[in-house]
Amino acid sequence: MTRSRGVLVPGTIALVAVASGSWLLQRGVERRANVYLDARIFEEIVGHIRSDYVGDVDVDDLYEAAISGVVDRLEDPNSQFLPAARWEDERIRTQGDYGGVGLEVEDRDGFITVVAPIPGTPGARAGIRPGDRIVEVDGESVEGWVTDQAVDLLRGKPGTAVRMGIRRPGMEEVVHFDVTRARILVPSVPFATLLEGGVGYVPLLVFNRTTTEEVRAAIDSLEAEGMTSLVLDLRRNRGGLLTEGVALTDLFLDPGQDIVEIRSRSAPAERYRARREQRYPDLPVAVLIAYGSASASEIVAGALQDHDRALLIGSTTYGKGSVQTLFPLAGGNVLKLTTARWFTPAGRSIQMAAEDQRLRVERGVLTVQGDVAERPDLEGKPEFSSAGGRLVRGGGGIVPDLWVMPDTLAIDEREAIREVLGAGGVFWTALRNWVVAYLRENPDLENGFEIGEAEVTSLQAALEARGAELPLETLRRAGRSLGWLIGGEIAEQAWGDRGRFERGAASDAQLMRAVELLRAARDRMHLFELAGSLPAGLAAESENPPGRTSRSGAPPH
Repeated sequence: MTRSRGVLVPGTIALVAVASGSWLLQRGVERRANVYLDARIFEEIVGHIRSDYVGDVDVDDLYEAAISGVVDRLEDPNSQFLPAARWEDERIRTQGDYGGVGLEVEDRDGFITVVAPIPGTPGARAGIRPGDRIVEVDGESVEGWVTDQAVDLLRGKPGTAVRMGIRRPGMEEVVHFDVTRARILVPSVPFATLLEGGVGYVPLLVFNRTTTEEVRAAIDSLEAEGMTSLVLDLRRNRGGLLTEGVALTDLFLDPGQDIVEIRSRSAPAERYRARREQRYPDLPVAVLIAYGSASASEIVAGALQDHDRALLIGSTTYGKGSVQTLFPLAGGNVLKLTTARWFTPAGRSIQMAAEDQRLRVERGVLTVQGDVAERPDLEGKPEFSSAGGRLVRGGGGIVPDLWVMPDTLAIDEREAIREVLGAGGVFWTALRNWVVAYLRENPDLENGFEIGEAEVTSLQAALEARGAELPLETLRRAGRSLGWLIGGEIAEQAWGDRGRFERGAASDAQLMRAVELLRAARDRMHLFELAGSLPAGLAAESENPPGRTSRSGAPPH
């Protein structure tokens, strides 16, 4: 009987396996047939709508909506279907060059209005100013057009000419500018400056094809001016090209050190490592991070933190730790699909869960600068060790070594500025147009100007003229925040990004803390010691240098 069972059991297993295999095969055929059936049904539905629906329908819009719906079903905000026109905008944002005149424009009061000319571009050299309204392009009226329509006319092959008709505030006649298009480079580093005590400051806004080159040039220039330490500001850097994030990190690490690991479902894990000798091995570096730091900026911050190469100051970054692959489609369209996740050298996942994102926004507090800052909350975050033994936190995003909260608002001030910002486009349009007039009336203005009652009252009149229901008392209660918004807009229109920075630097708590530590630090390791975050091994050496005994009397080990 035992033998019979021994013979029968394998046979039974074989029968089950064959039956299961047949069922799975049949199930696969049915699934494939269902896919073809679903595609056929969809085409039939579109066909009936095209021929029989009572109203006019743009069939192309139906197809685009259906395709977008499929991608949206993934519930991944980073996976997108990009129609050809949108893909061109994405390409410009990440690659940073195109043929054009170099103007940042927006819809304002039914006019294509210049927000700012990019320094050094044809538009800036021609004398086009913030507040100018573009009303003609090559003799064709563009009044009432949306931004995308006008931008399509302004872009073109470098070296070709375009004639622009400008209506400038305070002037009755249309002024014409003949501008030659050029290859426009969107800068990653808008400026760099040397602060007191030999501290260099480099703000990095995006990772495009020229990022590493721009940062290297900025640091080299500052070193020539006497820089002895560096602040790299990533607080408003939303990311960009992975390759440039890796290349930038390579400037500060030794050959062979890990930078980032990419893990996907369809391929083995891929590691990026530093390949070149450090360019700035003895330079103490502080990196400013915040909620606005995302993607490639988190790769840089995480790698420098894990290798104890830079002190991170600020608050937890956004937590966008995923890789998007671009798949070209027919008709110039593109599918941007999340295909992998990023991990720091210590093994921390940069990606933050959607629920954690929601909770941190709810916990956030409004700052004087109008940003939302997250209060420190390390409960439940997994613990990792840096290369030198320092405690670093995981759980999504990059947690700073030193938390520094920006200046936050009292309840009354917070409610008032929210009411002001709630006016949306009406407020910003009124503010920017008011600044244009203000600068015209104050041609000798210097950056030490103050925002007083006269400026607030004048702005309120401009808001009222546009129908904004913002009483003067509300603007007064908005206090510091409104003053910061007004002053920043004036400084930027008058002196550009550097002017805005210089106006607000003294009230930037995170920057000031970084500068304070860097000025006091003798070297890179002393910087960690001052911040209370010295790597464990080096802390032991500091307490027990060679030749000294430890407090117990035993030789150091």
